[in-house]
Amino acid sequence: MSASHALHDDAALLRPPPTLQVHLRINGQAHTLEVETWTSLLDLLRERLLLTGTKKGCDHGQCGACTVLVDGRRINSCLTLAVMQDGADIVTVEGLADGERLHPLQQAFIDHDAFQCGYCTPGQLCSAQGLINEGQAHDRDQVRELMSGNICRCGAYPQITDAVLSVLRQDAGSPAGQDDDDRNGPRHWTPGTVPA
Repeated sequence: MSASHALHDDAALLRPPPTLQVHLRINGQAHTLEVETWTSLLDLLRERLLLTGTKKGCDHGQCGACTVLVDGRRINSCLTLAVMQDGADIVTVEGLADGERLHPLQQAFIDHDAFQCGYCTPGQLCSAQGLINEGQAHDRDQVRELMSGNICRCGAYPQITDAVLSVLRQDAGSPAGQDDDDRNGPRHWTPGTVPA
């Protein structure tokens, strides 16, 4: 290898990585950022913008801990590149509350004791808001099925389902504590079990 070839290779190693400019609206605030093309939306949120509410769980799209809302739809932020979301409106768990006033889902999670360690809670909350935006869940079984991409290792699924149902009922104007599953009496679950 010639000396000029070696210098050329060294110069290539010293060059900064290629970046693209992205324009994002995150939690209501506009951002223009230079981003390496391989940066996931999750890493951009956590490492560049210090929005650490969004969690890195499996980093393979299997646990839902990184769920955020992009243009109102829930996505696993570990599975999308930040540059793919240019122009998007993104909401993380930090953007759900209105100042000091909790979002109804956040309050419902507290009221229904829908978390234990709390690691999955940000993803569960964003996924639940996405589920409500989709308008496809109307009963307990549908909530369970449509939230099944969000794993809770502590097993707080019954309380999470109750919390989401309580907000769905509020939005639909149903009396608190009543849904289609409650017509024949309340459904009971055994603590320590995970409903299917």
